[in-house]
Amino acid sequence: MKRVEFFFDFSSPFAYLASTQIEDLAARKGASLVYRPFLLGALFKAIGTPNVPLFAMPEPKQRLVRADLHRWADHWGVPFRFASRFPMNTVKPLRMVLAAPEDHVAVLVNAVYRAYWALDRDISADDVLADVAASVGLDGAALVASTADERMKKRLKDVTEQAERIGVCGAPSFLVGDLLFWGQDRLLFVEKALDGWRPKES
Repeated sequence: MKRVEFFFDFSSPFAYLASTQIEDLAARKGASLVYRPFLLGALFKAIGTPNVPLFAMPEPKQRLVRADLHRWADHWGVPFRFASRFPMNTVKPLRMVLAAPEDHVAVLVNAVYRAYWALDRDISADDVLADVAASVGLDGAALVASTADERMKKRLKDVTEQAERIGVCGAPSFLVGDLLFWGQDRLLFVEKALDGWRPKES
């Protein structure tokens, strides 16, 4: 079966935008969707990227990047507001995704993204995370407690190391077979790859 792996961190607004589209895209192409939560800050440190690339940009570029976020949200028809708490510590919600039952991963990811990038909630706070998890039918308190589990800590570290190993440089990133794509504006390429497209330079 065709498969697309979605590498993401809740700290990325562009990954939020991608999350609103990738599920339908995969379903439309008859592909399975595998969520790969990883720690973007740890990856940036490993590959020598500023911890918050947006803040390292000159002011005119920052303005255009922020404008693009709103333009893409309008294009996709999804809610978006730039978070008042940015950057955000996302270790706990990422570990929660890894601990969640497989059949609830997608709805949990969507709910956490919505809480942060549409409702401007503090997704580093235990009570917020428990509430978000409960809103999609999960045991919020148990999931929050699982974030201290050594197994979840190791799983997040492992996925982050996998992301570095395959060449991920930011979020969102998508892996289709051996083709890696970076950016929510590359979803067209993801769709083409699921249809069997092989770019000539590969």
